[in-house]
Amino acid sequence: MSRNAAFSPPPDARTYRLRTARGEFAVVDSPVADGVAPKDVVVMLPGFTGSKEDFTLLHRPLGARGYRTVAVDGRGQYESAGPEHDEAAYARPELARDVLAQVAALGTRVHLVGHSLGGQIARAAVLLDHTPFLSLTLMSSGPARISESQRQRVKLLRDALATMTMAEVWDVMQAMGPPEEAGAPAPAHGPEDPVRLRDRWLGTRPAQLLATGHQLCTEPDRVAELAAVPLPFHVLSGTYDDTWPVPLLDEMAVRLDARRTVVAGAEHSPNTDQPLPTARALADFWDDHPAPARPTHAP
Repeated sequence: MSRNAAFSPPPDARTYRLRTARGEFAVVDSPVADGVAPKDVVVMLPGFTGSKEDFTLLHRPLGARGYRTVAVDGRGQYESAGPEHDEAAYARPELARDVLAQVAALGTRVHLVGHSLGGQIARAAVLLDHTPFLSLTLMSSGPARISESQRQRVKLLRDALATMTMAEVWDVMQAMGPPEEAGAPAPAHGPEDPVRLRDRWLGTRPAQLLATGHQLCTEPDRVAELAAVPLPFHVLSGTYDDTWPVPLLDEMAVRLDARRTVVAGAEHSPNTDQPLPTARALADFWDDHPAPARPTHAP
């Protein structure tokens, strides 16, 4: 699950609502660093209980490598609108079409990164239409449903949401001890973070959590379908992961003929556990798979 979000974006980043054919989505849009030759655009999708802030620590190092990065709150996540109680609005195909609309609104092909649940949504988008994408990185996101221990945590959350408000569920999770053990984000460092983590939780729509939690517990293995798509793939994770065990991610990378990166010292959220080596691995992969050069025409 999502861990250690950083809520203050880089000073040169823009926070706004990206207008698309499927509605508006809250984004953090971080530019290429001054004096660095621009390369490509990257779209980053957060995981379960997460938000665009889970990628905050990646923006500057990726900008220094020439990449414009756009982190997105999906439908019903944190600052993006979505129905409170209509789970059908969060069906996997709907979320995948949202991603395609976001990329269309940016007006260019992109490298796509999905963390955890975001990886499975990204995979669904690529399977609908791979042509808007330059590559796909699955970050701590496995081939099918989550592990038994995580399924139990999601069930606890779903049961709680059936009878309690979001605020009541948050209070219970705090009382249970380390929130990551209940399937919620672990506290970040800094005096403002517990308040902002609570605000993020309260901003996320209950139907989004219920629908995507069910998806995480029932997702089929679609690796063979994905392997048939003509895109470069990257499977990145930490050295330990309780949501999808690392050997399972290793096997998936082989099935996809994907680049495999294991980030030392990271667990389920290498984007926040070890952002600098994670950013380096991402940029190294994208450098090897740039957008095709546009043809030049003689005057």
